[in-house]
Amino acid sequence: MTPEGKALSNIVILGFGFMLMFTAFQTCGNIEQTVIKSLNNFTASGYTSMSIIYGVFSASNLVAPSVVAVVGPQLSMFFSGLLYSAYIAMFIQPRVWSFYTASVLVGFGAAVLWTAQGNVLAINSTDTTIGRNSGIFWALLQFSLFFGNLYIYLAWQGHDHISEKDRQTVFISLTVISLIGCFLFFLIRKPDPSEPTPSETSEAPLHTESTDSASVSGPPRRSLCTQALDAFVKACKLSVTKEMMLLCMPIMYTGLELTFYSGVYGTCIGAMTRFGHDAKGLIGMSGILIGVGEILGGGVFGILNNNRLGRNPVVLLGLLIHYLAFYLIFLNIAPDAPQAPEEGTDLQAYMTPNVGVALFCSFLLGLGDSCFNTQLLSIIGFLYKEDSAPAFAVFKFIQSIMAAIAFSYSNVLQLPWQLLLLVVTGFMGTLSFFLAEWLVVAKRRDSDYDSI
Repeated sequence: MTPEGKALSNIVILGFGFMLMFTAFQTCGNIEQTVIKSLNNFTASGYTSMSIIYGVFSASNLVAPSVVAVVGPQLSMFFSGLLYSAYIAMFIQPRVWSFYTASVLVGFGAAVLWTAQGNVLAINSTDTTIGRNSGIFWALLQFSLFFGNLYIYLAWQGHDHISEKDRQTVFISLTVISLIGCFLFFLIRKPDPSEPTPSETSEAPLHTESTDSASVSGPPRRSLCTQALDAFVKACKLSVTKEMMLLCMPIMYTGLELTFYSGVYGTCIGAMTRFGHDAKGLIGMSGILIGVGEILGGGVFGILNNNRLGRNPVVLLGLLIHYLAFYLIFLNIAPDAPQAPEEGTDLQAYMTPNVGVALFCSFLLGLGDSCFNTQLLSIIGFLYKEDSAPAFAVFKFIQSIMAAIAFSYSNVLQLPWQLLLLVVTGFMGTLSFFLAEWLVVAKRRDSDYDSI
């Protein structure tokens, strides 16, 4: 197989591994608050758990590049995946202490997992394939929302209360699916030493497992401590570059809206119970349509995007799609829906709650999210190709901090205020992304002139 073919194969395997893992984990996150409400004498909160996860996630991104540098991306993703599986398995026999302990562990695992993912994506891409590969990975990843929530919809349709048997059946299945995804990472192949990597970068220390022997003709291998320290220093330096500082605002926005569509909106859908709707089935259907939007966006704006128009039009389209969704949600969903009990809410928004509108908004949330994320993956992979692991660690550091903040205020802040925060942050993030993209275009033009 040619180096280009091997690189594409690696991207596809990476996407399938993440698809299976997040079929389990994102489905778990989408339904966990609803599941917790159905438990007796269980005082923990799903919002608090997700806040802990993203808080630890953000802090752990400071050391994640060092871990990936020492262990290697393949083993980093495998062991991180095991922590995800343990978190899901906890719901088979839930305890408050194990719930919060697993939240801390999966927060650390998430930082290492996504840093390693960014490393694998970058070293298997070139300047011309980074957009395509980002789209392929994103589309495969978002199939997770489709398959997991389809199962929830079929299994829980018509159920007003989640029984212990229903809960255990779902979470045993999700744990097994997550473990299969972990083992898929071992199918990712390293380029042969004689072959140039598709990205032709200097990322060999991050791509090579720590057990590999140094090349006879190459420089002496650095100590593990030196590799770890170098990765940490690079992450700190990259965080204060002009481009990364401009990208902070759109990354912050993706953190806030990640919390909204992956946790808060599912709870809002569940609050429609008192208006005669099968809320438990709707949660699954909502997740399916979010996934359809993510997959469609990943395909159209990632795989099929040839970058002739640049990334800015895609990001602007994503913002407009989200604004439409936020407006319809404001009209359709009760203001206290995020904090409503299992039996739903008696309050009503500005229109009679409509299932079709609610599900259409699910699709719009997924479609708009894919616009932002595919372009962020593309621009970061292009800008920091030679330092992809530290760069993606900074990306996830910022995103996870905002997700943690959003999950913490979701317990108390009513829906209209959450939507207002999303509207303001989305606008500022889009403007900031435009400036970063213009810098990229200017750098590329200067590089073209220098090569003449």
